[in-house]
Amino acid sequence: MPHQEQVLAHGNLCAPGPPNNAGYNSNPVPVIIQTESRDKWSKKMDFLLSVIGFAVDLGNVWRFPYICYQNGGGAFLIPYVLMAVFGGVPLFYMELALGQFHRTGAISIWKHICPIFKGIGFAICIIALYVSFYYNTIIAWALFYFYSSFSSTLPWTSCDNDWNTENCTNYFGKDNVTWTNYSRSPAEEFYTRNVLAVHESSGLGGVGYIRWQLMLCLFLIFTIVYFSLWKGVKTSGKVVWVTATLPYVVLLILMIRGATLPGAWKGVVFYLNPKWEKLQETSVWVDAAAQIFFSLGPGFGVLLALSSYNSFNNNCYRDAIVTSLVNCLTSFVSGFVIFTVLGYMAEQRNVNVEDVARDKGPSLLFITYPEAIANMVGSTFFAIIFFVMMITLGLDSTFGGLEAIITAVMDEYPDTLSHRRELFVLGLVVVCFLGSLSTLTKGGAYVVKLLEEFGVGSSIIAIVFLEATAVSWFYGINRFSNDIKSMLGYTPGLFWKVCWVAISPAFLAYIIISSLLNPQPLTLFDYEFPDWSITVGYIIGASSFMWIPIYMVYKLVWTPGSLKQRLAVCLRPERTLPDIHTDSMGLSPVP
Repeated sequence: MPHQEQVLAHGNLCAPGPPNNAGYNSNPVPVIIQTESRDKWSKKMDFLLSVIGFAVDLGNVWRFPYICYQNGGGAFLIPYVLMAVFGGVPLFYMELALGQFHRTGAISIWKHICPIFKGIGFAICIIALYVSFYYNTIIAWALFYFYSSFSSTLPWTSCDNDWNTENCTNYFGKDNVTWTNYSRSPAEEFYTRNVLAVHESSGLGGVGYIRWQLMLCLFLIFTIVYFSLWKGVKTSGKVVWVTATLPYVVLLILMIRGATLPGAWKGVVFYLNPKWEKLQETSVWVDAAAQIFFSLGPGFGVLLALSSYNSFNNNCYRDAIVTSLVNCLTSFVSGFVIFTVLGYMAEQRNVNVEDVARDKGPSLLFITYPEAIANMVGSTFFAIIFFVMMITLGLDSTFGGLEAIITAVMDEYPDTLSHRRELFVLGLVVVCFLGSLSTLTKGGAYVVKLLEEFGVGSSIIAIVFLEATAVSWFYGINRFSNDIKSMLGYTPGLFWKVCWVAISPAFLAYIIISSLLNPQPLTLFDYEFPDWSITVGYIIGASSFMWIPIYMVYKLVWTPGSLKQRLAVCLRPERTLPDIHTDSMGLSPVP
């Protein structure tokens, strides 16, 4: 239903402030009344759960615990918290405020901020597509495990299956079992040989044919995604009440069960034991910055899209603090869920925890944890709820990522798509499904790794760096602060302004430079990615980022006037009234 409301859709259209404070407009007054038919969240909790569901994903469960123990255990929390406070949370707050104020998606928002940077919006949508090509395949793996869990004896418990090899070694419940470098657990062989079948692939040069079991799982995942998104936030806002809350129930159950296992304390000590000397290593701070950035997820267009459906006066500041805290605490608690089980496995193998905790990434969730679950009392129950948790964690993030594309494109082409959302979402889901087919092959795990590393990686960090720079230095920190004041009734404090202008961009530049100076070799399952695949990876990364300079050139060429006039037009936000701000870079304190 169309509804009327007061909005400031074209920037901060305010009455001029006092003449003795030209750099800061202290009394913004709305001057435009617009009639909009834009959807709104039915309830405030629909929005909060959607944001939490997007930010809290599989990476919170598999990446944070590994990064934490690798980089000094409890000592890692110091750089992690500092990077969150000065880098991650300010960027998170900025995106929520931008989306709520301008009430539009990642593409069309730039005509209200700085038109020449509109290519950022197109780049974000392309990256979101790349993510959908591989991320949903990981959820499909979890669905395969979920189906396989409905048996009295879990199939990754023994070495008596068709897919097992002579290296399969089952050490649970047995004495005097020798574990060598060639030994493979039943869970590892189930994952690599039965689910992925990577042993039948020669690598990226010979990925083999599509596995129909995984294609069916992926089809079911995308069917759920379509019917959750096709009607907009009215439907997705209801679905997240299940998908965003259920993981916390499961995490609590698994944490309690893990704490009762023999040897659990070894894992907790290993997880949190502080190694203070690690703080002197630059790599620890880089990992902390990258972890908080990818955990909170600014730059993917999701926060812009989700907050654009808020009411104009919603307290986005409080939302940013609450959801950031929930995200970081979830990562921390997930470490206990994982490491109590790793301690238990070390006890059973009679080895050190560090020898068990070598798996990282998806392997931690698809090999290590299922292996431990298989040898618990009530293993079927715990396996079922664990993979339900993984599926729901993944679906939430998929909802957010695709909604970012949907909102951005529909807001950019409203005349064509405004009444065809169901068809557009269907077309998008079909494109994502077709784009994922290469990840369903027998060498699909290598494609997933390549897309994960290069499809997102440095490209998204560079895009957020440009976004933060464009908002703070071109749109103007005072103008942005006034926008927030018109929504909340007060301006952000000096801390937030300094973070937006200097600290957060420096935080992003630090990650970019460090990753470029210290590239890591790309390997998976003892397979080293060939040089040609790395070249392909760089092309994939460039294919999204290149639209930023391309659009800049296009905008300058097609704008009439001299070069100076063109630059003035391309850098100036589109407005319905003359721009009344003066000092766009002043850091005037709140009066």
